Amino acid sequence: MTVTFIIITIVYLFVIGLFVLGFDKLKAFRLEDISPKTTFTVIIPFRNEAENLQELLDSIYNLNYPKHLFEVILVNDQSEDKSLVVINKFLETILINNKNTKLNIKTIDNQRLTKSPKKDAIISAIKQAKHTWIITTDADCSVPKYWLDSYDNYIQNNTTKLIAGPVDYSINNGFLDAFQSLDFLSLIGATIGGFGIKKPFLCNGANLAYQKDYFISLNGFEGNTNIASGDDIFLMEKALKQDKSLVHYLKNTHAIVKTKPQTNLNALIWQRVRWASKTSRYNNNFAKLVGLLVLLMNASIVIGFALAALGLFPVKSLVYLFIIKILIDFLLLYKASLFFNKTSLLKHYVWSCFVYPFFSVYVAFISMFLTYKWKNRRFKK
Repeated sequence: MTVTFIIITIVYLFVIGLFVLGFDKLKAFRLEDISPKTTFTVIIPFRNEAENLQELLDSIYNLNYPKHLFEVILVNDQSEDKSLVVINKFLETILINNKNTKLNIKTIDNQRLTKSPKKDAIISAIKQAKHTWIITTDADCSVPKYWLDSYDNYIQNNTTKLIAGPVDYSINNGFLDAFQSLDFLSLIGATIGGFGIKKPFLCNGANLAYQKDYFISLNGFEGNTNIASGDDIFLMEKALKQDKSLVHYLKNTHAIVKTKPQTNLNALIWQRVRWASKTSRYNNNFAKLVGLLVLLMNASIVIGFALAALGLFPVKSLVYLFIIKILIDFLLLYKASLFFNKTSLLKHYVWSCFVYPFFSVYVAFISMFLTYKWKNRRFKK
């Protein structure tokens, strides 16, 4: 048992170490003062997001990008709250206060065809999209002022067809927010590190851009429509399989999209269950390897604690393995927290290290057996 744990820890140390090196290897992209040229269709699926839409719409209105170069398509996925009221009120307000506004926003209904409402919503919008590039975000997000400028600048300076962008939590109050923020930072750190070592395996649909024609040439989400989530990673896997040199990451602070953390532990658990449920469907072997390795490392810590408590595993060995894990994790988290200007979160790191292995193993376990609930709908794995 001790030898097994040591082997797992050594491999884990090596892989996370690669992500640490990769994080630095992927250089931050600097914006240049150039004339914007790229046209975008911003696609935002929503279902029962009345409490979040105002902040999102305000952030879109405040975008610096020329309004004639982008349109916004909001896709209503059978909302049962006042989401449409919020949108209509927003449109009326900007029309009254800014009679000459050229902001092009419209709302369409989701055309359900598959078992994945979000993928259906994106496809419904793409069918009506007028512009060259598609860029997606979520209804509980807010976008930065130079969001589209950053993408345009990158597109003009690079040959690319799919670009993943950074996402961060906007609220960090209390222990629960701190815990999930650190967890999320580790995911983003691994995402950037993966791109840095030319082994991309994660991205986030809250900040993802791709050419419309490229999406069509990849046959969109075909082959993954039986899985409710995964509109981001499965599409990126297709792109990587075709030509990974065309898949890039936009490492720029002006491109960071903000989203909200879950408000309670139960919601957090089921969000992570939804994320974990698609891991077994990955076609990227490296992604599967990383997911399995992280699970084995955390399971080793949990089992080690249990065995040590029963006197069946040497405490000293467990302490050494645990310290190695938290040190290499800290290096990746530190680099991610610097990029996102969230080093203040690191004061919560020590206690979260003791909680996270049990949390992650629990989530992985129940994701293997249970269905999950998302937007008041029940989905199978």
